[in-house]
Amino acid sequence: MTWEEKPAVGSSDAREGNPLVERVDALLRRHRDAAAGRDELPVLTEIVDPEKSREPAAHDAAVVEALARELERAVLQRLEDELQPALAALGQALRVALREAVTGAVERELKARKLDAGALAAKRTAPSGG
Repeated sequence: MTWEEKPAVGSSDAREGNPLVERVDALLRRHRDAAAGRDELPVLTEIVDPEKSREPAAHDAAVVEALARELERAVLQRLEDELQPALAALGQALRVALREAVTGAVERELKARKLDAGALAAKRTAPSGG
């Protein structure tokens, strides 16, 4: 095959089936389409009446109040969800600390009265001979 018989690089035969060329063509088409749209200027089509713009102030206050309530509810729910595990852990730690404090206080009092905690516990669990 001579150079005259080979398809030109830019010809459609050489482009067909080449994924790289297809992707480049798609990119160029997008760029061309975006550039064509830039020439148009945005136009405001709605005319606002200044007299009517003052009326919805009461509605705006109601909307703001509703949004504030919804935001407050969402924040409180999230705060509760975040704090619940921490509060549970604190409650457990408090129960453990309270149990240790009561046990220590009882042991000190029994020691001060020279009583044996084991003997008192055995008396308490033994059936009464009634």
